[in-house]
Amino acid sequence: MPPASTSPALTPPDVKSEETEPASRHPRMPASAAGAAATRIADYRELFKDRVTFMVMLTAWAGFYLASVHSGISSIQPGLIATLVGIGLVSAGSAALNECMERSYDAKMIRTANRPLPSGRISLAHGLFMGFGAVIAGALWLIHSTNLITTVLTLSTAFSYVTIYTPLKRKTSIATFIGAFPGAMGPLLGWTAVRGAIEWPAVSLFAILFVWQFPHFMAIAWLYREDYGRAGIKMLPVVQPDGWSTVLEALTYAILMIPVSLAPVYLHVAGPIYGVIAAALGAIYLAYTIRFGRITRARSHTESKMYARDLLKVSVIYLPLLLTALMLNARGK
Repeated sequence: MPPASTSPALTPPDVKSEETEPASRHPRMPASAAGAAATRIADYRELFKDRVTFMVMLTAWAGFYLASVHSGISSIQPGLIATLVGIGLVSAGSAALNECMERSYDAKMIRTANRPLPSGRISLAHGLFMGFGAVIAGALWLIHSTNLITTVLTLSTAFSYVTIYTPLKRKTSIATFIGAFPGAMGPLLGWTAVRGAIEWPAVSLFAILFVWQFPHFMAIAWLYREDYGRAGIKMLPVVQPDGWSTVLEALTYAILMIPVSLAPVYLHVAGPIYGVIAAALGAIYLAYTIRFGRITRARSHTESKMYARDLLKVSVIYLPLLLTALMLNARGK
């Protein structure tokens, strides 16, 4: 499913700057130690797939907010932070376990060869410890701060991602469809954290994330199809390299995205303003997906990648805009 500044103007008056303190009070960290710390932090961010984890937390926040409005209560509450922390920990842990399982395949791909496990900067034991530790900590936190159904759904999401989707990627292109289920769970988890039940509005939020993923993933799969082929990952462009199946799948879901994105209006979760915005955004998403279809007759490899990259950019912009419009025009009971 967004860094804070350290402006001197925000510094409390009783805190002096480092330059005014004696050097002995603030021994400078050796350059090598500082560099090692920065590298370790970067490695953990990569291990935990921080951008993916952030997206999961962002979509969970959207679900939490909409469920709060639907219930007539404020979404600004301690339960929000507790929910996002727990979901974020489980998501980060499952990402780490995924990288542990795929370390030998990541080593064969240009875009993943420098990840901390295939490059040897983090050992397998270390990665497993961090992965299981984060999942267990997140589950314990969720059961303490939310409810049983949210904890079970979150753990089921992690389990299906790590034990079903991850190994299935090297066996069949259907893995993309299977992987879309855990990928769409964020808003549903946020909703159940508030309401304690799976309800139709929550299902509609899940459906939005589920359908959105396919044009997005097809663009990624086309961009990195050679890499996936080297690693033996059965993405659709690898299995059927002419591109027709890739385009057909992306188009099918881009068309479906329009009515699915309007479901919150029919379920009285959002108002008509959101409906107009969702329809407009859906039309743009569909237009770029139709344009993506040109990969089948592109005159060069570079041109086909351009179409895929443009669709990828639009997909990344589309989802936050849609969720923002949904939250701003949310309706309560």
